Amino acid sequence: MRRYNLRSNDSSRNQESNDSRDVRTYVRYGECEKNQAERIGGHAVDGCREFMASGAEGTPQALTCAACGCNRSFHKLEVRTEVVASHGRHGQQRLQEQR
Repeated sequence: MRRYNLRSNDSSRNQESNDSRDVRTYVRYGECEKNQAERIGGHAVDGCREFMASGAEGTPQALTCAACGCNRSFHKLEVRTEVVASHGRHGQQRLQEQR
């Protein structure tokens, strides 16, 4: 599973306890959902299981799948968000995980 950390927001810190929360959002593009048989009135997908970018991030090729040749928008979007709390200098503790 490829993970992309799109957002890492550090919320305002409580000055008395020195606690902070970090929200991390991971985005993954799964199987291709493009209907390959739409022109003939059917439904068939190509079987591509995961988006793999054809080029480097920030280039137009990054939006094209190397496996099936489809645009990234045809691939199923999966977003996972987790909230991590940092308690002073004692490290981090995972508070909540959503799928």
